[in-house]
Amino acid sequence: MNRPWLIPVGGFLGAGKTTLILSAARILTARGLKCAAILDDQGSDLVDTAYASAQGLTSNEVTGGCFCCRFSDLMDKAHQLRAFAPDVIFIEPVGSCTDLSATILHPLKHEFANTYRLAPLTIVIDPARAVDLSDPNMAFLFERQCAEADLIVFNKSDIHESPSEHRAISALKGDGVSAWLDEILAGTLPVGSKLLEIDYQKYARAEAALGWLNWSATVHVEPAVSPASLIGPWLDHLQQSLSSANAQIAHLKIFDQTPASYLKAALISNTGDPSVTGDLTASPEREHSLRLNLRAAIDPEPLRELFLQALNLLPGQKSHEHLQCFSPAPPLPQHRYAQMVD
Repeated sequence: MNRPWLIPVGGFLGAGKTTLILSAARILTARGLKCAAILDDQGSDLVDTAYASAQGLTSNEVTGGCFCCRFSDLMDKAHQLRAFAPDVIFIEPVGSCTDLSATILHPLKHEFANTYRLAPLTIVIDPARAVDLSDPNMAFLFERQCAEADLIVFNKSDIHESPSEHRAISALKGDGVSAWLDEILAGTLPVGSKLLEIDYQKYARAEAALGWLNWSATVHVEPAVSPASLIGPWLDHLQQSLSSANAQIAHLKIFDQTPASYLKAALISNTGDPSVTGDLTASPEREHSLRLNLRAAIDPEPLRELFLQALNLLPGQKSHEHLQCFSPAPPLPQHRYAQMVD
């Protein structure tokens, strides 16, 4: 009768989904529950997986496509995590993905009701993003995600005024996260309460409008430098280069792990300072394991060229490099339910 909770946490790129999951996992662990997570991306070398691992959260990942298109992979990863005997498994879909109720929630309710308990679909919103979506493709994806939410939480209340006091949270500081967990685990809210009418051709065009770049490498520097000194100037240069190319940043995040510490920096726009987590005062190191995930409104080839030019400014000797740059393929869900499952 051990049925772990599956807690889906969606929302647009940069909304703070992973930060919310990590904050919630700490709270549940303090309550005596075991937590795990499954993260999702169109490519590999995920910053969020490395970040979750550095925070001590047992995690798995689905790569090469969204959960809806790789539903079988999602369930394989969930079954693998059962060996860890978790009480809760958070599942975080790709930040550009929508139609989750029809393609993930209702298949789960229909096929795996005896194996897992399913929480309502939470959509995380960054209030600043909600009022600054000038790109019509990103606006379409954002609107569709909000339209199918079982509940919405407004994140980053520590830095932005929320449009609603109800369900205003700060995933980074933990404010409101316990109340959110209590609400979704009470079993009183409907799950998959909305099925979208969605134009899949428009959906495919909206996702394909984003260039998707994932890169990882080991960087050896002489003399030793701190993570902040290594990735800070480089992130600034990338932000300026993308702005000069009129490429709107949807999400840009860098993770630097050294033998003694880690640092994560992220941007969700072409202006402003990055959000930073980790140790800004970490000691200089010679070996740095870097991962970068970038999504921007620009075609893949110019994005690749822009990135490679910026890479020349990153100091140190690079090894074990891996680079992917592409536009997401059209979504082809394994399942799509037209009617709700009780």
